[in-house]
Amino acid sequence: MRNSRNLFIEQSTIANQERRQHLVWEIDKKLQEDGARPIIYHTRAATCMQPQLKGLTVMVNSQYNGWRMEDVWLER
Repeated sequence: MRNSRNLFIEQSTIANQERRQHLVWEIDKKLQEDGARPIIYHTRAATCMQPQLKGLTVMVNSQYNGWRMEDVWLER
């Protein structure tokens, strides 16, 4: 069975745009069925938090320091 990683590599080698689009849709479907959450954008200035994340304190005057991870927990 082809996994998402192998499909991703395969789609990057396909020149036919229509075939490639269908393969990308297949990859997307597999990832959604697995509940995957791909990283779309990553920078400290654009950090998203899930509702399960509790106890995180972020400084109000700076977005780059002041993260207190000792009080953080996941509520599930």
